[in-house]
Amino acid sequence: MGSLPYAADAESPLKPAELQVLRSQYDKEGEYVSLQTKFNFAWGLIKSDSRQDQQEGVRLLSEIFRASPDRRRECLYYLALGNYKLGNYAEARRYNDSLMELEQGNLQAQSLRSLIDDKVAKEGLMGVAIVGGLAAAAAVGVGMLVRGAQRARR
Repeated sequence: MGSLPYAADAESPLKPAELQVLRSQYDKEGEYVSLQTKFNFAWGLIKSDSRQDQQEGVRLLSEIFRASPDRRRECLYYLALGNYKLGNYAEARRYNDSLMELEQGNLQAQSLRSLIDDKVAKEGLMGVAIVGGLAAAAAVGVGMLVRGAQRARR
């Protein structure tokens, strides 16, 4: 397989023609698709901007992960990456942590871990802001109800 890309490389999708080459090869091999062809196609799908393609890529990699113990290390990174792109940060972290246990010095896994942590922190802050906004809106609503009830008593 060679070296894996840094996580940021996954943000640049393949050109449609490049993904089509991988899809055609995968379809041509049919039910006897080789592990390498399946892996290459899954990799291309995960790089895609299409959520549906990313989901299919994660599904194919999960099949490879379960069926081929000797390919698990390669799958771990791309399963983490695919889940990250889909917004499944807990799953992404789980796969990435498994890879980091096997390879503590893996720069791609470290890079991806930073991306996951940043996204979780950013979405956590957005969640806090949303909850805070909802609480403020609820407080205003309750205040209006209380004022309305007080006016009705007078």
